[in-house]
Amino acid sequence: MKKIFTYICIFIIAAAIAGCNDTETYAEKRDKEDAAISKFISRQTEVSKKLFTQPISVISEIDFENAGYKTDVTKNEFVHLSNSGIYMQIVRKGCGEPIKSGETATVLCRFNEYNILNDTIQLSNIGITFQHIPEKMSITNRYGTYTGSFFSDSSLMYLAYSSTAVPSGWLKPLQYINIGRQSTPDEEIAKVNVIVPSGQGQSDASQYVYPCYYEITYERGL
Repeated sequence: MKKIFTYICIFIIAAAIAGCNDTETYAEKRDKEDAAISKFISRQTEVSKKLFTQPISVISEIDFENAGYKTDVTKNEFVHLSNSGIYMQIVRKGCGEPIKSGETATVLCRFNEYNILNDTIQLSNIGITFQHIPEKMSITNRYGTYTGSFFSDSSLMYLAYSSTAVPSGWLKPLQYINIGRQSTPDEEIAKVNVIVPSGQGQSDASQYVYPCYYEITYERGL
């Protein structure tokens, strides 16, 4: 009987050790995330070939500054913001003016959210299903630092992730674009494309450690 009990204990311990070995560490998840972003940038996945007509050309923040804080869309340029790990492309700077220092503004967004790790578009308010729900946010510029919250009664992001906090990856482009409303046929609202690592993303991405690619338009609300 003692031998049987001993064998059972050994089996349980061995199973527990095996289970621990099968569990990914946070560092391993981050490595997988970094590899997924690298493949996405170089178009080594089938999905990224569908999203881009050419591989992403990464430029430095110095080159970005020297270009007048613009990215060349014809070259599919994205600037790598090293402090955050975000890659950003300004498609359109937009009409109107930036959110002023000390100002709080209502901002409306349309977006596609693409899970880079799982190769899926997992959220969007551009298609027919949710086109009646523009993402509505309250954004404050505190001397160059932007904070924001989603309106819980009109937010697909809130419905999906149960958080009113606007991801840092959505806030970072606000330093470089105008937030206005189209008043003439020639004017266009701001649009950016952003690769957002998990640490700068929404709550689900942060918890499960996956990067997202976003296409976002920004428009000043009334």
